Amino acid sequence: MVDPYLPFIHETLAAYPKLPASRLHAMVAERGYPGSASHFRRLVATLRPRKPAEAFLRLTTLSGEEAQVDWGSFGRRDVGRATRRVSAFVMVLSWSRMPFVRFFYDQTLGSFLEGHVRALAFFGGQPRRVLYDNLKTAVVERRDDAIRFHPSLLALAAHYRFEPRPVAVYRGNEKGRVERTIRYMRTSFWPARTWRDLDDLNAQAEQWCLRIAGSRAHREEPELTVAEAWAVERDKLLAPPDDRFPAERVETVRVGKTPYARFDLNDYTVPHDRVRRRLELRATSERVRLFEAGELLAEHVRSYDKGARVEDPAHLEALRAAKRQARQAGGMDRLRHAVPASVALLEGAARRGHNLGSAVAGLCRLLDTWGPEAVESAVATAVEADTLHVAAVRQVLEQQAEARQQPPPLAVRLPDDPRVRDLHVTPHALGGYDLEDTP
Repeated sequence: MVDPYLPFIHETLAAYPKLPASRLHAMVAERGYPGSASHFRRLVATLRPRKPAEAFLRLTTLSGEEAQVDWGSFGRRDVGRATRRVSAFVMVLSWSRMPFVRFFYDQTLGSFLEGHVRALAFFGGQPRRVLYDNLKTAVVERRDDAIRFHPSLLALAAHYRFEPRPVAVYRGNEKGRVERTIRYMRTSFWPARTWRDLDDLNAQAEQWCLRIAGSRAHREEPELTVAEAWAVERDKLLAPPDDRFPAERVETVRVGKTPYARFDLNDYTVPHDRVRRRLELRATSERVRLFEAGELLAEHVRSYDKGARVEDPAHLEALRAAKRQARQAGGMDRLRHAVPASVALLEGAARRGHNLGSAVAGLCRLLDTWGPEAVESAVATAVEADTLHVAAVRQVLEQQAEARQQPPPLAVRLPDDPRVRDLHVTPHALGGYDLEDTP
């Protein structure tokens, strides 16, 4: 049935190679084809032109010449109230096939740089070049063969003296060693794996690299294992620099009126005298540090929870002490102006080791209740009698009121608001309420 329509089918598929079989069936049906759509679909599958298979050359490298880098995603994990993505930074030495694996809860630039630093320390040196896929943390912009690398990656490469090199677009085979290692991890390392936290998982990953992945037979030197080939390649790597590259995630954070800086869903304390300003935050996978003008203000263990408060007890204690001192200083200043005799009483109380904060607060309460003239007289009497405490002043006040046959006053605290403080109320005559015919 299809033979009379083969020239039309070949011509149409040559012009439109991705034309759906359903559309092509409608076109030949209009020209008289009587067959069903399902039978025609099977026929078109055999007639559709196929893209020729591409052959690849086997890529070979010299010892110590090259490494390959990529990320692998391994699902998500609940950390407290947060859900974090688990990602593996993987670097593989191309000649020996020795892998390094480091897990992170993100794929940010800071983790990317930290993975390099830890990998090169693990290998004991660095290769001459490192291959990357077109990662955003590696390649900022690419137009044909023109490539703009991320400035932080270039700084890292300059520090360790290696050449960063991205593979061609859609040429993942050029970094097949690291991709095969990630596939190998999914079957050899990850299944049925239990772990407490990132530190535990990374310790297990390092042991897997050394014992399991390192015990495989070397692909090109069957008499060697991967670990033995790595021992040979280690001598060909470039010597590491004397100092470690500062692989950190750097952000500017704003501190509000409370001494906390927000970073990655959590709050971290800073000294109370650094509120209402912007600070520089530098974070690794383990630590969070806060700086101002290059001065280290605070350092905390990083939290991956959500809404947690990571606090330095010294920061909060200093804030509480400053608040107490401010209240005490304000009270003493008020007493010094309203009750001059209180200066001698407080100085004597301090010499005897009394709690000045309690003494100031107590005298201020008496001042609110009895007024400045009565408290001044009572304080002078207490100082003269050498009874330098608030209870003695209160007793003198009550004795003086009793001698004048006056009831003790009632303390009425009004808001410090001019609308209340200066309010004038006109008194009304109450005599009419005593009349019997008053309704």
